[in-house]
Amino acid sequence: MVGKQFPFYLLLLFSWLTMNQVTSEIPTSKNGCPSHCGNVSIPFPFGIKPGCFLDEWFEIICQNDNSSNTIPKPILNRTKLEVIEISVEGTFQVRNPITFLNCSDKQIRESTNLEGSPFKYSQNNKFAAVGCGAIALMNSGEASVGGCSSICNDTAYGNSCNGINCCQTSIPSNLKSFNTSFLNLPAEGSGNQCKFAFMADQRWLESGSTNISAIHEMVDVPVELIWELYHYSTYDIFGTFVETNSSGFLEYNCYTDIATSEYGCYQNSSCDVYIANVNQPRLQCSCGSSWTFEGNPYLLEGCKDIDLCKKDPNYCGEGYICTDYRGAVGCSPPEHKKSPLKAILIGVGSGVLVLLFLSASAWLLTKYIKKRRREKFFKQNGGLLLQQQLSSGEANIEKTKLFKSDELEKATDQFNMNRVLGQGGQGTVYKGMLADGKIVAVKKSKKVDAFKVTEFINEVVILSQINHRNVVKLLGCCLETEVPLLVYEFISNGTLFRYIHDQNEDFQLTWETRLRIAKEIAGALSYLHSAASFPIYHRDIKSSNILLDEKHRAKIADFGTSRSVTIEQTHLTTLVCGTFGYLDPEYFQSSQFTDKSDVYSFGVVLAELLTGRKPVFMEAEEGGSLAASFILSMEENSLFDIVDARVLKEETGEKEAIMAVAKLAKRCLDLSGRKRPSMKEVAMELERIQKSVKASDYVEQNVEVVEYNRNEMTAPRNDVSISTWSASYGGIASLSDMEAPLNEKHMFTYK
Repeated sequence: MVGKQFPFYLLLLFSWLTMNQVTSEIPTSKNGCPSHCGNVSIPFPFGIKPGCFLDEWFEIICQNDNSSNTIPKPILNRTKLEVIEISVEGTFQVRNPITFLNCSDKQIRESTNLEGSPFKYSQNNKFAAVGCGAIALMNSGEASVGGCSSICNDTAYGNSCNGINCCQTSIPSNLKSFNTSFLNLPAEGSGNQCKFAFMADQRWLESGSTNISAIHEMVDVPVELIWELYHYSTYDIFGTFVETNSSGFLEYNCYTDIATSEYGCYQNSSCDVYIANVNQPRLQCSCGSSWTFEGNPYLLEGCKDIDLCKKDPNYCGEGYICTDYRGAVGCSPPEHKKSPLKAILIGVGSGVLVLLFLSASAWLLTKYIKKRRREKFFKQNGGLLLQQQLSSGEANIEKTKLFKSDELEKATDQFNMNRVLGQGGQGTVYKGMLADGKIVAVKKSKKVDAFKVTEFINEVVILSQINHRNVVKLLGCCLETEVPLLVYEFISNGTLFRYIHDQNEDFQLTWETRLRIAKEIAGALSYLHSAASFPIYHRDIKSSNILLDEKHRAKIADFGTSRSVTIEQTHLTTLVCGTFGYLDPEYFQSSQFTDKSDVYSFGVVLAELLTGRKPVFMEAEEGGSLAASFILSMEENSLFDIVDARVLKEETGEKEAIMAVAKLAKRCLDLSGRKRPSMKEVAMELERIQKSVKASDYVEQNVEVVEYNRNEMTAPRNDVSISTWSASYGGIASLSDMEAPLNEKHMFTYK
């Protein structure tokens, strides 16, 4: 093995032959400043004494109660948070308080507000709730930005947070402050039991040493924060101006000392300025190659070369000589006595070979590595399985396209942040333009489960065959990247949620338009439930998962939690999934999902279209949900008190149609699933209501007839799942995204 690597080491030896070897102690704090508080290292820009920290936000108070048995604690002065660990790579860990409810001898505390500071909560954290039937929400401002619900089981407390008495969920990006609130479901019978919620570092929460059942005895937990240097120049950091945005660690960042006018260079590291917007430049520095340099890049000469030969005497292997250079290591065979002529011949021959090798190695090596990486990812992501299905002819999937990674990189301008359409818990969606000029949406997932390759390929096959004008079309995928890329048709006008709840002067949601949109959604769901080759339950119907195209026609998206099923088959899960406000109460309590659960969620969307209200209220009126408020107004014969002013008009014919749709919505919201109509009945009823409206101001060109064409989808009857691989690119993320494996045969549920 060592012999095969010798040409590579020889290349390094020749490339770095003129470099100077650097060996010195690696600094972390400024000269004359304490480098530790207790057992915690305090690197600059953090510091303990005046002149040792960048500004007051980074000031550390080393707290000591003068006891010989007590280790001093570092406290972040402005936030009063105890610091556990600090990394020069932009993160640090602190202790974050737990929020308790109905727990004796426990103070009510909230997480620290980081607004106005250079800190924010890292997405490496998880928000968790512990307790029998605990429902906890993260609230930022007047909106809920996340939450989760646990299932009650008095005998199932353990060391894992898997949904039984403990639930967890991801947190949104750029979160600086939130408060925690709890919801109670009377049916759970756990309203007065002790519950608590907290944000914690995911690594700590999921480690085997963390006992979930013992957290109630704690007052705080570890949480990871991100520190960023906004509005700081290199002069603020280094005391002199340093060049930024260099091409890499091989180039020095040079500066001029203002006091002495001497010119010098900042070696072994690089600093870059990122522009979040015009008024927020962010400075970020790093040491060069992570395996050859280490130290603090925010200090002049703070990054030092690592002598790998001293660190690992056997680095080159037995018998070989290890030589350290700045930024590289050379390995050479042991010296032997040779004749002068033989040495000359060997030297000349080696020189010629090296020159030939250097001239071709860079191009060949780069091309080879890229090819191997593409082949590796293609196999890893199930490319061979998909090719087999494409060539077998067993399924009508000839229109499924396998995109090349280079094609999608060019289409999205190398996944430029300016092309981002939306971000969510499962990935980022970019707007792209293919070589033929077609506009598409490209979804890049955050992570991939290597054990779910077969399910993912089946999902691509099924989704590519759904051919309905009111369902977002999957055009194909790319399997040559680390995580698969899914390519969808581009829907230009955003979500129905935005048009209902945000006033838009360019396009008004008239009653005629709302009725048409409701009919289109119902027709698409009816198609998925009964007209397709196999029934598909969406499981997360909501206004933010309904997109509007350029003609403001409805398109159902986000099949991230949906399931395909066989006839008369239902879903029995250990964890419910969906979104608060749209979730079927019967499904929530029984964990059994049927087609009538989609009907309930559609009923909430109908109520949104009628009232213009959001599905969950921050206030506690009428139970805090639109469904409860809507049913109450129907029972009290006060529907038109809550109907959206943009919907309500004086014409009698329209009021009759509004009342007819409201009665249909009430039937969909019945607490008993058996009493709800099917989606086919709902679609037929909406079509009948639309045809019965004869008002003169109806725009007839916007009215379309729902057709149920079984030929629109020709997929075989397979029991497979539509998983989070195919989540849509809607800009509004769900408040809940919880799933667990199903128990039935041929059924899959996974994150």
